[in-house]
Amino acid sequence: MTPLLRNAAAADMQTIRDLLDSNGLPTSDLTSSSARFTVACEGERIIGAGALQRFGKAALLRSVAVDPARRGQGLGRHIVKALENQARAAGVTQLVLLTQTARQFFEHQDYHPVDRAQVPKALQASAEFRSLCPASATCMTKLLR
Repeated sequence: MTPLLRNAAAADMQTIRDLLDSNGLPTSDLTSSSARFTVACEGERIIGAGALQRFGKAALLRSVAVDPARRGQGLGRHIVKALENQARAAGVTQLVLLTQTARQFFEHQDYHPVDRAQVPKALQASAEFRSLCPASATCMTKLLR
């Protein structure tokens, strides 16, 4: 069965939080960040998630997580592609992310390492950049066409 991708509803947030927690991703700013989540579902069960947090023409790609039992099946790529398409449709021209463990995954999606100082100031001011992700996290970017 191919998982269904859909926009997350308010009722999904606890399940998303649990999924992110189980993947070691930050959750403390989920309600305050205005990140918009897309979820992957198998039936009623959420098996993956990812979000965009928009800052004008740039957006933070964040919180991409897949249920451990479903990893390695391309689900993460589908979620990232869906988020990229949403970003393009909204007029976003640059995506930025921080990762501690998934650099190679994102390199395969055409994201490139960049110095944190090179990303838009509004993103640098986000909680994700200021405090949630350590300075050791790799900053990556992709320009959208």
